[in-house]
Amino acid sequence: MKQFYLALFLVVSAGLQAQSGNVYDNLSMKSDILKMERKYAIYLPPGYESSQRSYPVLYLLHGAGDDQTGWVQFGEVRFFADKAIREGSATPMIIVMPDANTGQRGYFNDLKNKWRYEDFFFEEFMPYVESTYRIKGEKHYRAVAGLSMGGGGAFMYALHHPELFSSACPLSAYCGPLSRESMNGDFKWMGWEPGTKEEMDSWYKQHSVLELIREMPEDQKEAVRWYIDCGDDDFLYEGNTLAHIAMRKREIPHEFRIRDGAHNWTYWRASLPTVLSFVSDAFHQ
Repeated sequence: MKQFYLALFLVVSAGLQAQSGNVYDNLSMKSDILKMERKYAIYLPPGYESSQRSYPVLYLLHGAGDDQTGWVQFGEVRFFADKAIREGSATPMIIVMPDANTGQRGYFNDLKNKWRYEDFFFEEFMPYVESTYRIKGEKHYRAVAGLSMGGGGAFMYALHHPELFSSACPLSAYCGPLSRESMNGDFKWMGWEPGTKEEMDSWYKQHSVLELIREMPEDQKEAVRWYIDCGDDDFLYEGNTLAHIAMRKREIPHEFRIRDGAHNWTYWRASLPTVLSFVSDAFHQ
């Protein structure tokens, strides 16, 4: 009888293990653009090691003060992704979490183009990841999401490159400078020196979510599926609400959610299952 229960335990354990994905949170690649090693974390879905199939990909960006381990440690990405895949609310996908908190803070190029993180992401990091892992490399199977500073990255990357992402999910997002007058404060937060009026105007036009929405070409309005989520007690509530209003005025399709909550992991953990389901809908279309 003991042997029977032992065998049953081993079978159940093997079954549970087969339903679990794997997370590696201390990987790195060399960046010539940033002249350093850059770390990243990755979630590989259940069955990745034993199959030959290729998977859609979600780039999941962390906030200020965290690194590539933020979504792993505090966001419990493995638990939520495994659960969503097991229950059928999300398709099996690879989730990539880059580190944007080494050197300078943020997902963008700086004013003088001396710190070129956005160039690194698109010219080096994304090609490296998608050639190293079995990732479907078409727009249809690629999404971006993030929280706070990473929500700003999700907003900006999808606005700058709508040809690359099927969905974008900014959570509690930093929306860039809300006006030209507020730029000095934003630059101080990022540790950057202000530039000339021409430099500041150019950077504002490329990094204000509100400005990019206002100037979005007509033929790009439905290029990306948008899911915007922010807590009613979040200090970034204003920017997210203004982005929603700007999208409504331009008749840009999007989902906008305000829930009870603040700027914290309790809120973002509750957001993640919806994000996984939302991007999966685009992967399936």
